[in-house]
Amino acid sequence: MHVVVTGALVRDGAVLLVHRSPTRRAYPDVWDLPGGHVEAGESELTALAREMHEELGVRIVAESASRLGDWHAGSGADAVRVSVWQVGDWVGSPTNRAPDEHDDIAWVGLGELGGLALAHDDVAAML
Repeated sequence: MHVVVTGALVRDGAVLLVHRSPTRRAYPDVWDLPGGHVEAGESELTALAREMHEELGVRIVAESASRLGDWHAGSGADAVRVSVWQVGDWVGSPTNRAPDEHDDIAWVGLGELGGLALAHDDVAAML
């Protein structure tokens, strides 16, 4: 099973989303939370911190991160478990440091999530 972590950076009633490039194999051309695969030997929180730095250039404050829940997709060798974390505090200003993965990033009001094409509608319900 593949394990993926995603981070919801939330500030002033808005969450930071990344727009997945139209050329991505999985979930192309939709908005999503930033994140990525947990590597061997990593805890989910360590992977979350690494991914937020690699993709957005921010350093999360670990004590401000809380797990919102999980969702599952696929089966067998293609099974994926995605852990969704809310992050309330970080250091740095988010920028798109992974332009090969995302073609845009944006702060989106929590009430506006329903009007977007999201990779996973379940995420909006968790926030």
